[in-house]
Amino acid sequence: MGFMDPGNVVWFEISTADDQAVKDFYGALLGWGFAVDPDSSVGGVTYTRIMAPGMAFPMGAIYDNAYSPEEALNVSIVSADVAADQERLEKLGARVIVPATRVSDVTTFARMADPRGNVFSLFQNNQTPERLKEFAEQGQEQMKEMVGKPVPGSYAWFEVGTTDAEATRDFYGKAFGWRFVFDDTAGGKRYHNVFTGNQWPSGGMYDLGADGVDYLMPDFLVSDVPAVTTKAAELGAAVEFGPDTNPDGLVYSRIIDPRGNRFGLFSAPTAPQAD
Repeated sequence: MGFMDPGNVVWFEISTADDQAVKDFYGALLGWGFAVDPDSSVGGVTYTRIMAPGMAFPMGAIYDNAYSPEEALNVSIVSADVAADQERLEKLGARVIVPATRVSDVTTFARMADPRGNVFSLFQNNQTPERLKEFAEQGQEQMKEMVGKPVPGSYAWFEVGTTDAEATRDFYGKAFGWRFVFDDTAGGKRYHNVFTGNQWPSGGMYDLGADGVDYLMPDFLVSDVPAVTTKAAELGAAVEFGPDTNPDGLVYSRIIDPRGNRFGLFSAPTAPQAD
């Protein structure tokens, strides 16, 4: 399965009426770089690419619109036909926030909410087959590089938190063909790895029970979760959960940024010690 195949989560977007505040927070916290995308900055919107430290290929973007109806931080899912998928997902109980919209000759997108209220985007690349192939190859190459040597500050996972695991599995399984496999390394947590089509998981579902919260968020890799979590709080964020440590050494926290957007921080599991 390729980087740009339908159903893959390949991007995240921050929708805001104040892009400078977003840059100030995430630049200081995770070392992100930013560059305006002139092709996608149309109709009063400034679209700014987000790069992980030292990486040339973007991993997400800021959608700055002074008339934006709400602040949002959402993952983006590849679609072969955004308009058709929007109609299909509505029948599965999803709600349309921004209908299928063409952005010049670059992309078509829609912003939707799943039946639990979690916001996500559908993303279709409208560029020529040659340019699309180049884009996909660049993304695939960066993914391989990051798997071999992960970059702190990079988008590296997504997570669905749910108060109804069965309903969540049913929706995303039907919507995008995602598979959910229980993670027996999570120390007894009701956690499932999510396979979006690749042979390895690219996200997870955390079953938080009826008293939990529902969310769909990106997770960013850092080298020291407690330190970065503390820094996030100093920059005005709220710590919703953690830091917490799994038996395999993975450390995790869940943060709400100063504009009310949820994201995760994690560090990789500890490498097993040689006998």
